[in-house]
Amino acid sequence: MSADISAYRAACGRGELVIQRCTSCDRRVHLPEAACPWCGGDLGFEPVSGEGVVHTFTVVHRSFAPGYRGREPYVMAWVDLPEGARAFGHVVGCAPDEVRIGMPVRVTFVDGLPHWRPA
Repeated sequence: MSADISAYRAACGRGELVIQRCTSCDRRVHLPEAACPWCGGDLGFEPVSGEGVVHTFTVVHRSFAPGYRGREPYVMAWVDLPEGARAFGHVVGCAPDEVRIGMPVRVTFVDGLPHWRPA
């Protein structure tokens, strides 16, 4: 069973970050899932502030994903949101060696997907 990500993509297209909240256990989920990974409950989308802090990251120097070859080095990060979820995406707008754990970031959208830039 796969997640219906149309609401997620529509929000990204509007420049709005949304995450899912479980109607049963109240946990937040990002990236979109078909059901809550903790309890199996129903998930609904809700907007979030778009602010966060880098939890962890990696600098990719050699990409095996065809769409990313030639873009190296780039940074992939998990970002802690104040709303209680952890979001995934690229860190843009700074050199890879400037990214740090604990760095404040803000969502930006590139090609319809959320990315993170220094706040």
